[in-house]
Amino acid sequence: MHTMKNKRSQQGVMLIEALIALLIFSLGILGMVAMGSVAIAAQSDSQYRTEAANYANEIVAQMAVELQQGAYNSTLNAFDPNPALLAFAHQPTSGGYCSFAGAPSANPAVVDWVSRITGAVDTKRALPGATNVSQQITVDQTAGSGFNRVTVTICWQPPSSAAVAFSPMHRYELVSYVN
Repeated sequence: MHTMKNKRSQQGVMLIEALIALLIFSLGILGMVAMGSVAIAAQSDSQYRTEAANYANEIVAQMAVELQQGAYNSTLNAFDPNPALLAFAHQPTSGGYCSFAGAPSANPAVVDWVSRITGAVDTKRALPGATNVSQQITVDQTAGSGFNRVTVTICWQPPSSAAVAFSPMHRYELVSYVN
């Protein structure tokens, strides 16, 4: 009779063990799914950062080419690169994080560059959430330094963070010296 009572008190224990094992397995699967979505978001972000770096390098290279060509100054009887470089300045005033103000550049290379970033020309390489006022090019021609400091700032809002309220824009900044 003692063995019969033992069997009755153990009834259902195997079912509870199976349910606990199923719960642990389910938590593991949910964790793996969450890791996958985080990995996809990180991969997308790295792709956007790479595109931003490519865009920044493109415009600096274009500036270097035009600087080498220069603009002829008849007063000095020489090529003066400064006016050509200053034409690249795009919204040089900072209005806050990724919000720029000032005159947009009329330089055709910059206009095309901004159009490509914002998707007005090529939507495949466009940065999501990028606008005309979230791109900046500043040119610092401090007298006597012999160098022209160019800062290119590109901002965008990836789709993964656009749904989150008050999520800051992502930002890529390139500082280069063009001579």
